Amino acid sequence: QVQLVESGGGLVQPGGSLRLSCVASGFTLERYAIIWFRQAPGAEREGVSCVRVSVGNTVYADSVKGRFSLSRDNAKNTAFLQMENLKPEDTGVYTCVALADRCYSCSGSVCYVTDEADVWGQGTQVTVSS
Repeated sequence: QVQLVESGGGLVQPGGSLRLSCVASGFTLERYAIIWFRQAPGAEREGVSCVRVSVGNTVYADSVKGRFSLSRDNAKNTAFLQMENLKPEDTGVYTCVALADRCYSCSGSVCYVTDEADVWGQGTQVTVSS
């Protein structure tokens, strides 16, 4: 069964840290670009970071640059989103997607090209609040 499962979300105080995981099964994550989205209540979905198939080609939205770090462990078929110095505006549901096509930086955000072969996770809630 092809699926992505996120974990690691939760409630954290401003200035705190979280590490989100995105575990793939049924397919080889290494062959896909990976993008992390977030969506706050009442807001549009926002791409916060993506890593292309080639190692080292990682892009970030301006809103998270310098605080978030996306990485992948191909041996574990897993991607991670390390989030530091979290702010209340980082609150939202975070979803990882394995992209069959590409992602790229666009106007301070992260954009991507959809493909029917994309694999979506179910999302994990991150709440930053005191």
